[in-house]
Formats: sequence, C-alpha cells, structure tokens
Amino acid sequence: MTIMDDTSTINSEPVFNAVLTPYRSLGRTGLIILVAITLAMTVFNVIFFLVADALPVAMFFGIDILLLYGAFYLNYRAARAREEVMVSRTELEIRQVAPSGRTRVSRYNPFWAKFHVDRHQEFGITGMAVTGEGRRTAFGSFLNPDDRESFARAFTSALASVKRRI
Repeated sequence: MTIMDDTSTINSEPVFNAVLTPYRSLGRTGLIILVAITLAMTVFNVIFFLVADALPVAMFFGIDILLLYGAFYLNYRAARAREEVMVSRTELEIRQVAPSGRTRVSRYNPFWAKFHVDRHQEFGITGMAVTGEGRRTAFGSFLNPDDRESFARAFTSALASVKRRI
C-alpha cells in the first residue's frame, strides 16, 4: 500500500508560468500583402528596364527581391525563439528555446534565487537575469520595454509569494 503525500503535489504546482516570445508587428497576412505589392512593382520595373535595354539594372531589381526575402526569412526565423519561465514552491525553471530548436534549461531553488533587473534612466529595464547557486541566467532580452516592466513586476511578485509560504 502506497500513501500519496498531497504536499508534494501542491509544492510542485506552478505558482507562475509565462512564455516569452519576440513581438512581430507584421503578421502573416501583412507579409503576404507586402511581398505581393513589392513583387508587382519589381516586375513592372524589371520589364521597363528590359525594354529600355538596361539589363544590369533589371538584374539589380532581382537581387533586391532576394535580399528582401532573405531579411524577412531571417526575421521570422528569429521569431521562433521563446523562453518559458516557471516558478513553483520547489523549483524555478527557465527554458530557453533557440530559433533552431536547441533548448537550454536552467533550474534554481526559488528560495535561493535572486532576480536582477538592469535599468536605464531613459529606457527602463535593459536586462533581466536570475542568479543563484553560482550561476546566472539572462532572459527576456527580446521583449519590448513595456513587456519587460510588466513581466518583472509579475515575476518579482511570484518569487516573493513563494518565499513567503514557507
């Protein structure tokens, strides 16, 4: 006969759970519209310069389209990055997923972990990190200033609530 301890289940339940993702102002529909308009204008200009017998200029328009596609590809690839932050009574876990899919997990004891915020007078929060047990994990670098502020408030509150419930 095994007896389940309810405190172990309660202690491992997340008190705070957040997924941080980079913000992209141009959605999929907007990207399609932008590329379609740019492609139409480029095709018109390429035809015009081909008729005018200016082949090098027409080729540069093709290179411009390839560079634009490459820039948006890299931008949307970088948007696949995410960071998952979870705080429970027994663990603080920061899971960082790179755009390539490679994952790095950092675990801390929430009672020993310290949350550090770097502030600039004009820009607000410029960096966030958790330290403890001789390690440091920086996170949230891709967030905008308003999101950093709201996350820092919520995360500080969650850590304090875990430390209060001894």
